[in-house]
Amino acid sequence: MKTLYSPESKKIPTWLRDQRELKGLTMRQAGEIIGKPHSFVGKTEVGQRRLDVVEFVWYCKCLGFDAIEGLNEIID
Repeated sequence: MKTLYSPESKKIPTWLRDQRELKGLTMRQAGEIIGKPHSFVGKTEVGQRRLDVVEFVWYCKCLGFDAIEGLNEIID
């Protein structure tokens, strides 16, 4: 099963962007918090860069997002 362009794979980047915006963070600020360039954040949020599950949890933890809530986006 190919997941790259599945509906579920598109939900996570959108959820990450929404969470960042809810926190009032710019991509640059989020990048500074996680220690990556803002382009990393941008590519992640548009789905050009995929996070594995460990990266996803780390990303969420650094930015104060609930990783379980994010995973529920694709489970439901």
